[in-house]
Amino acid sequence: MTPPGFPVSLRALCAACAFLFIGCVPAPPVTESPPEPIRAERPLYEWYDDGGPGEVRILINLSAQRAYYSRGGRPIGWSYVATGREGFNTPAGNYRITEKIVDKHSNRYGWIENEYGETIDHDASPGDRVPPGARYVPAPMPYWMRLTSYGIGMHAGTIPRPGAPASHGCIRLPKPFAPQLFEAVRVGTPVTVEYGPPSLPGEIHPAGQVPPEVRERRAPDGRRIVSPNDPWIVPPAARSRR
Repeated sequence: MTPPGFPVSLRALCAACAFLFIGCVPAPPVTESPPEPIRAERPLYEWYDDGGPGEVRILINLSAQRAYYSRGGRPIGWSYVATGREGFNTPAGNYRITEKIVDKHSNRYGWIENEYGETIDHDASPGDRVPPGARYVPAPMPYWMRLTSYGIGMHAGTIPRPGAPASHGCIRLPKPFAPQLFEAVRVGTPVTVEYGPPSLPGEIHPAGQVPPEVRERRAPDGRRIVSPNDPWIVPPAARSRR
């Protein structure tokens, strides 16, 4: 309580000083939670072809859903693949590429679109009934590399769940990678399709086994980029057939 007769000006000065004193008291420190790490994308392929001498060979492992590539016995890359799902199993065996076509469409599988371009049947065949105003669309198989006379081959396509089969029997390759492989192979390139552990000679850098220098990468803001083999979610992808 201010004593009687205390000058008004002094009272105002005291109030101002008290306000300044309170303002000078440091605020309690704010505890910042550690930043969330950035999840690196799981790579679908690696390609380091040296273009040197030697024949390109391809090993497709149905168990791992991966393909391994070598040139003259030297590893030049690997990729995920999506081979035939249950009921459409891709046959194991030793093959050679017998045909290369950049822009090919399936003569067995496709889908049906209505007049607005909306897909009304995601898994159709040429003989299926097409409603009035709709149309049958054959499935695209770009960068086609034929292996058998009955329609099995490699081509660009969606890999909806890396490590799991998904096609009607063909061997889908990651879309950005297919043109590079198409350029590197020729008619006659040997292709082995097998189950079990990969039998390709040479040291292969498999998917998910990322070197320490990659695992410890940092974003510009300092956040750690976590290894692609940490739990992750495959983004939604457009349906692909064959």
